[in-house]
Amino acid sequence: MTSIRDTLDGKLKRFLDLERQMADPSVQADGTMMSAVAREHGGLARLANKFRTFKKLTDEIRGCKEIIEETEDPEEREMAEEEAEDLRKRREALWDELLTMTVGGEDALRTRCVMEIRSGTGGDEAALFARDLFEMYRKHAERVGWKTEILDTSVTELGGFKEITLAFEGEGVFRDLQYESGGHRVQRVPETETQGRVHTSAATVAVMPEPEDVEVTLKPDDYRVDKFCASGPGGQHVNKTESAIRLTHYETGIVVQCQDEKSQHKNLAKALRVLKTRVYEKKREEEMAKRSDTRNSLIGSGDRSQRIRTYNFPQNRLSDHRINLTLYKLDQIIAGDLQPVTDAMIEYDRDQLRGDMGVI
Repeated sequence: MTSIRDTLDGKLKRFLDLERQMADPSVQADGTMMSAVAREHGGLARLANKFRTFKKLTDEIRGCKEIIEETEDPEEREMAEEEAEDLRKRREALWDELLTMTVGGEDALRTRCVMEIRSGTGGDEAALFARDLFEMYRKHAERVGWKTEILDTSVTELGGFKEITLAFEGEGVFRDLQYESGGHRVQRVPETETQGRVHTSAATVAVMPEPEDVEVTLKPDDYRVDKFCASGPGGQHVNKTESAIRLTHYETGIVVQCQDEKSQHKNLAKALRVLKTRVYEKKREEEMAKRSDTRNSLIGSGDRSQRIRTYNFPQNRLSDHRINLTLYKLDQIIAGDLQPVTDAMIEYDRDQLRGDMGVI
């Protein structure tokens, strides 16, 4: 099993490689590549510097240990023991910080991600629940200072979402939101219910890290472009021009479409972002399958088929079934206060990973 130390070593190695790339004249001459390299370098800087300090503390502890074992001077040995104890406390505190930053696997430090919300069983009520989930994530993003962008929507006549695709950007965005991937179940009295009966419906959420342009290269020959007229609820045309775009990736068969913008060019740009993200996610899943014994993420598996959470409105209760978490403040959570749920997920993963320190 790959330890968290191996992951951190890999991150530091990548950080140093990016530093070399930023000094490369050929990279500096390519504005797009330089921007992508600088963004990734900036995202890794905080963790890389903390891990360098962690390694330095480990070396200093090792030096103290050698003094303790070799010296015959009691006073010198006592001083080395006191210094070693102080260094271990500092290193342990730093280790907790590193755990928090790396919980969630290799993509934990991604500052951009794409989320897809789709209504499931339950008809119009499921679509309205999908809309409520969207509002919950949008308001949460506002609270923590993330940017939100709608990439594509499919709206029902009652104002719900058959599906909606979003992009988020900000520090810790993928690490936090990856825990939302899976099936979400709601229990409540629908707005259309006249007899006050509680109905159960569902929606699914998928959260994928958005790759940098240099990580996934798509050539025009790699996909087919279909253009069509965008339509809204009931088949109404949003506009009469062929502004909507559908992309089909030949190698993987992945299909993406975007019709939210009136501009064909903007729809194509958004569709390409989603296609790159899905292609990257597919390769990521294949790589994880090859290393199935590696613990990349303990509960943020991204499995859309897994029912992860129940929202019970009559009891004002949210239950996350992965860690047996129950909170009786659903009204606050659905209004955007998602942090208590995210913190519980991260703490659970941290507890599982603490044993991976593997140092003296």
